[in-house]
Amino acid sequence: MRTILNIIWLVLSGFWMFLGYLLAGVILCILILTIPWGIASFRIGVFALWPFGRTIVEKPRSGVGSFLGNVVWVILAGWWLAIGHILTGVAMCITIIGIPLGIASFKLVPVSLMPLGKDIVRTDEAHALVRH
Repeated sequence: MRTILNIIWLVLSGFWMFLGYLLAGVILCILILTIPWGIASFRIGVFALWPFGRTIVEKPRSGVGSFLGNVVWVILAGWWLAIGHILTGVAMCITIIGIPLGIASFKLVPVSLMPLGKDIVRTDEAHALVRH
């Protein structure tokens, strides 16, 4: 089921959102000082390309640095990527079949706004992390 959802997602939303993250990452890497944010953009972009079967978890040691970095991220790129996820989610929720994809798009809004201090892991790994 994950593969089917990922393929539908890729066609309807994932590829386009990936291009947005790719553009943001390239621009941020060109600016040199913002390379860490560019790398975060590439990482989240790959997640936005094929999200089902993976999830976002908080890094246990992220702190003030991640928070301050996320503030810079929101100003530079996060707000328009979040708007892209919201618009995509609303468009997908118009049809009954698209509702699971719309919900997945809405779940990407927080990470599009605050990507630093988070890791992308397989869903089964996240369950193992919770148990320990």
